Amino acid sequence: MKIGIAGGTFNPIHLGHLIIAEYMKCKFFLDKVIFIPSNNPPHKDRNAILDATHRYEMVRLATESNPDFEVSDIELQREGVTYTVDTLEELHSIYGNTVDFFFLSGADVVFDIRNWRSPEKVLKLCTLITTGRPTHNIADFESGVKELVNKYNARVLTADSPLIDISSTMIRDRIQKGLSIKYLVPELVEQYIINNKLYIRE
Repeated sequence: MKIGIAGGTFNPIHLGHLIIAEYMKCKFFLDKVIFIPSNNPPHKDRNAILDATHRYEMVRLATESNPDFEVSDIELQREGVTYTVDTLEELHSIYGNTVDFFFLSGADVVFDIRNWRSPEKVLKLCTLITTGRPTHNIADFESGVKELVNKYNARVLTADSPLIDISSTMIRDRIQKGLSIKYLVPELVEQYIINNKLYIRE
């Protein structure tokens, strides 16, 4: 079985996340994609992140119509700072040796992953799929992939994906300015944000 892992703060989840996950699921013949909202990621300002309960519920609403998408609270159940290596180890203990995991990430992760906790373990526990077009020089990107393969014996798949120019930051900014977010997030997510008055500055 081939399972994709889509992790992130999802603050909030938007159509770009969903489009790319579906694209990569089809392209690499993944059986399903598990969305894993993070709890306390080490690289984010905790004060700028919405409560995990809201973020989880928005991901659940966004993915419920796709039978090949799931949402997991595995990181929300863990106290303290959450690390990808811990999540992957836990997933392996849950699913056993009959599953191959594919970590969906942006192209910049090719350069950033060296600074993660235990990058050698992360790259042993999953195949890295880099999505989107690299913002770095293409030669630097290819060199970065080659270094991961040589240094960590990593399995790295790369592919151009649809260029969806939507970000969670942009959505939060539009809400704070009183602008529409229709067609940027799923309708159920938009309604959830409105009903709960999320991202509105006091």
